[in-house]
Parts: sequence; C-alpha cells; structure tokens
Amino acid sequence: MKALLVIDMQKALFEGNSKRYDAAEIIKRINRLIAEARDKNVPIIFVRHCGDNDNGLKPDSKGWQILDELDFRDSDITVQKSCCDSFCKTDLEQVLNKNHADKLIITGCCTDFCIDTTVRQAASKGYEVLVASDGHTTADKPYLDAKIIIEHHNFVWSEFYSPAPVEVLSTEQIIYDL
Repeated sequence: MKALLVIDMQKALFEGNSKRYDAAEIIKRINRLIAEARDKNVPIIFVRHCGDNDNGLKPDSKGWQILDELDFRDSDITVQKSCCDSFCKTDLEQVLNKNHADKLIITGCCTDFCIDTTVRQAASKGYEVLVASDGHTTADKPYLDAKIIIEHHNFVWSEFYSPAPVEVLSTEQIIYDL
C-alpha cells in the first residue's frame, strides 16, 4: 500500500525571507497528488516540524500551521517531528504500519534537509520511495541556487543504492501510477 507524505509545508517556512523555489507551482502539484490520493484511498500524512518561537514553528502557533493553500483537512493524519528526519523520535513508522504502507510518495520542504533525510531514512528502513521530482522545494543558499539544489538531489536519489528502491518521478507520472 502506498502513502503520501507531505513534509513541512508550514506557514513559517514560506513567509517573510523564506523564498521557496517555484512555491506556487509546487503547492499546486502537491494538491494534485493529495486529490488523487484521496480519490484512491491512499493515506495522506502531513509531517509538521515542531520548533520554537525563534524559527516560528512553535506547536499551535500561526507559523506551525499547514499552508492555507494546501488541501489539509482535520481528518488527515499528522505526525510531529523535531529534526530533519521524519522517522526520528516520531510515530511515523507506527502510522505507516497501521496503514499497511510500504511505498512512500514524498513531497514537501526543504529538499536539502527534511526531504533528503526522510528519503534516505525511508529507503534504509526498507520502504520503497517515490520522490515527486517537481513536488519538493527549498530556498537559495549562499553556495547554490534552489533550482540547482533540487536538480542535484533528484539526481542523487535516482542513483541512490539502498535496501529498497528510490524512484524519482514527476507528479504526472506518480498520478498515472496511483
């Protein structure tokens, strides 16, 4: 069974100086995946980063909330995390087991931190991973533009050796395969 992970698509990570690459289009593509997952009864799991007032991600604060533009519903599954790894000290694995999920579709923010760490950890735990190549984002860094960071990670994941396969596919390809 597949499950859709939507990681860290929270207000504080998209406001102010947090300019995320292609954010509006990424949000549209994630919403398309959410709609298709709902239609096919694929579990949707929103992973939220829990931080503090300094990063705007204090639980229950405005910045901690899921972006208004996303089709997030109170009935959706949520997992709270406090580091880049969506599995570390969370109940994500129990949630996946309860939903019989062994193939994860991964989307969200930020490519070079929480998405990358979760992709690697999921694969090392034996989950088949589908990364939506056009469904994750980050911000420019002093050393690289966001577009290059995203392209680099898509390449690395597509060549990644792990106990379980990692595939990097477009949103359209993933929707077609759902």
